Amino acid sequence: MTHHRSTRRDCLKWFSRAAAAGVAAPWILPAGALRAAEGDSENDRPVFGCIGCGAMAFRYPWPEITDLVNADKFGRVVAVCDVDRKRAEDASDGGKRAVYQDYRKLLDRQDIDAVTITTPDHWHAKIAIDALRAGKDVYLAKPATLTIDEGKQLWKVAREESKRIIGICTQQRSDERFLKAVAMCQLGRIGKIHRVTCAIGSGGAGGPFDKQDPPPTLDWDFWLGQAPKVDYRPQRCHGSFRRWYEYSGGTVTDWGAHHVDIAQWAIGMDRSGPTSVEVVAAELPVPFEKGYPTVDDCFNTPTAFQVKCLFENGVEMIIRHDTDNGILFEGEKGRFFVNRGKLVGTPTEWLKEDPIPEEVITKLNGGKPLFEAPNPWTSHMANFVACLKDRSTPVSDVYTNHRGLSTCHLANIAIRLGREKIIWDPKTEQIVGDDEANAFLSRPQREGYEISV
Repeated sequence: MTHHRSTRRDCLKWFSRAAAAGVAAPWILPAGALRAAEGDSENDRPVFGCIGCGAMAFRYPWPEITDLVNADKFGRVVAVCDVDRKRAEDASDGGKRAVYQDYRKLLDRQDIDAVTITTPDHWHAKIAIDALRAGKDVYLAKPATLTIDEGKQLWKVAREESKRIIGICTQQRSDERFLKAVAMCQLGRIGKIHRVTCAIGSGGAGGPFDKQDPPPTLDWDFWLGQAPKVDYRPQRCHGSFRRWYEYSGGTVTDWGAHHVDIAQWAIGMDRSGPTSVEVVAAELPVPFEKGYPTVDDCFNTPTAFQVKCLFENGVEMIIRHDTDNGILFEGEKGRFFVNRGKLVGTPTEWLKEDPIPEEVITKLNGGKPLFEAPNPWTSHMANFVACLKDRSTPVSDVYTNHRGLSTCHLANIAIRLGREKIIWDPKTEQIVGDDEANAFLSRPQREGYEISV
């Protein structure tokens, strides 16, 4: 197959001819055309620093979906940082990129326009806030926060630093399957929606794990950050940190950050939240007391769960660990299912005769055509970089992400405390009539690592 590299002039001619002929712009803009439209010269490419050089930043088995690789497609990565210096050195492209172990030194660089933040979850909000205040645009891994209070703090700083762009790495918002699913719901293709089920997979039990000395290249105290000081166990760190409440929310905030985000967007609740969160069933791998695990040498996030969330528009959302990973929408006129591999169900067959209007998809995508790429991770980075160019809001914005992720955090609070149901006021963002549960909207932060806004 012969590939033609579009030039900026070719791109502009194409749009001019299309406009003159009254042809609507396509949903998906060819990759070469977008690069040409945005500019191919080095001066037109944003300069990135990448903070965190683990799996989703650089080391994933499929490099084309990692943040560093995609940032380097659309910009220039000049610096990398990781508290495990070996990881940063591995990502340095043979020393061509500057290496840092302390992200604050990377943020001090005046030549860096934007940063990717792909660290363990408990560092996301603090580094993002520090980066915004340092004048950097931010591409932030999900889940963006460890707590609901962190979400409020991040949103507050994003408003204060309004000249900065912050996008969240919920890449399903750049996947045509999920955009069609959202459009089908918002256009009423299945009538009034009464239930949406988010199947997000189960967690895993493990332990007890032995204490060890941390690797010489790892600053273990700095890795812990705001979390309690504990002995190093390899299973607390690289690869499995999301199975510890100290650093994450388990599967509930991992996959939940993706599917719950899409579900709330589809049902029109992405700027609100549930009014109640009910734990139908849940299993924790270790005993808990007052919301905290009683042992420190085993994984402690849920291994199984089914949580029912009710929204003020009458929609019921089920978050569960079992059944096929994806989202099931049920309405008066039918139901359909979407995940990263398929969009199926009788209502999806109607799309052959009555397709989603182009302008609906474009509007969902922030007014920008979708970027043609082999995967949504690349498309998502393309959207972010396009927003850097015109200073617009990315398709995954910080506020709606906070709202969807709050639902996941509430589910975890109820599970940790053994509550059958908690009542949530989405306007005040407070749990009603339960002081103990309200205390879990934030976490104690270790001295020297506090978030201050």
